[in-house]
Amino acid sequence: MTSAKDILHNHHLKATRPRQKILEYLMEHHNHPTVDTIYTDLAHNQQLNKATIYNTLNTLISVGIIIEIKNGDNSTHYDFFMKPHFHIICKNCGKISDVFYPNFYQIENKMRVEAEKQTGFNAFSSHLEIYGLCPECQKLEKKAQKVSGKKLDF
Repeated sequence: MTSAKDILHNHHLKATRPRQKILEYLMEHHNHPTVDTIYTDLAHNQQLNKATIYNTLNTLISVGIIIEIKNGDNSTHYDFFMKPHFHIICKNCGKISDVFYPNFYQIENKMRVEAEKQTGFNAFSSHLEIYGLCPECQKLEKKAQKVSGKKLDF
């Protein structure tokens, strides 16, 4: 796998220590962390503050190394996006999972071309999110239905 330093250089970014540490964290952790998660996991060892984390994440987003995911619970999560995939998000608990799909690029390109035809936009990026209930919330819903006889409104 390519190093964080090489990825930063390939995107014409200076490989500062904070950028490298934050990108390495995102490359190693597929938990779709929030800024608070990154701060909690890295700040004690790396002398990082939240402003540096926010600025670094915004820089990495701007060059397409990572993406920002707005979650159903109104939180913002971040994802290293070098291997193309889409996300499925639980509407109840906010859990985010990666979905890798064959022919991702071909499907994404067809969607982009159609979007340009219909709107006149010049499309340069996309991100697909699917919403539903995770297995844990499905179990909770089934338990609630047994107890109350009603379906929960997630």
